[in-house]
Amino acid sequence: MIAPMRRSWLFLLPLLVLFGCGSTPSDSPSCDREYYDDVEKVVICVPSGWAAIDRETLRQRGVPDDTVAALQAEEAVSGHFPTVTVTRELLSQPTTPEAYSDASIRSVSVLPGYTLIESPAMRLDGADVRLHVFTAQPIPDEPARRFYQVSTALKDRGYSVTATTPVSIEDALEKQITFILGNARFGILKTADSAE
Repeated sequence: MIAPMRRSWLFLLPLLVLFGCGSTPSDSPSCDREYYDDVEKVVICVPSGWAAIDRETLRQRGVPDDTVAALQAEEAVSGHFPTVTVTRELLSQPTTPEAYSDASIRSVSVLPGYTLIESPAMRLDGADVRLHVFTAQPIPDEPARRFYQVSTALKDRGYSVTATTPVSIEDALEKQITFILGNARFGILKTADSAE
C-alpha cells in the first residue's frame, strides 16, 4: 500500500523549514486559531506561539505538493524551529484508519538511525490510531531528529501529521505537539470559526 521510499521522503519535508534559534514554548496548549486547507478540507489547530505556513510559501520553499499544510513554532529550540506538516497520499484503494496508521509506522522503521521511543494509542478524528514517536537521521549530514507521527485514512486518501524537533525537548513543547497532532481533522467543510 505504501512504498517505503516514498514514505521516507515525507519525513524530510519538515526538515526543509527548520532553522534559527530561540527558547521553549508555553506549558498549556490550547487552540488559538484554526488553519483550514480548502483544497483537502483539513483543519489544524494552531496554538499560541505557532504560525501556519500556507501552500504558496511551502511551494516556494520547494516542498512537494503532497504537503497539505505546515505549522512552525515561532521560537527555536536548540537552533531549530519545530515544525508540523500534514501530508496526504492518494491510496490505490480505501483502507481503514488503523491499517493506514500501522502501515505508516512500518514504512518509517527503515529510516537511517531509526529508534522507536513509544507508540501509544491515540484517538484522531474519531478513529483509533497510534501516535508514533521515534528518532531518526534521514539526512546523513544533519543531526538526528525526534519525530511525532500520527496517520489516518479517509476513503481513498491517507493523511500523516508529522512533527519534527531536536532529539531532546521540554515537556511543554511535547504537550503542544501532541495537542496539535491529536486535534487534526480531515474532510471538514469550512465553518465561520476556521481561519486561513
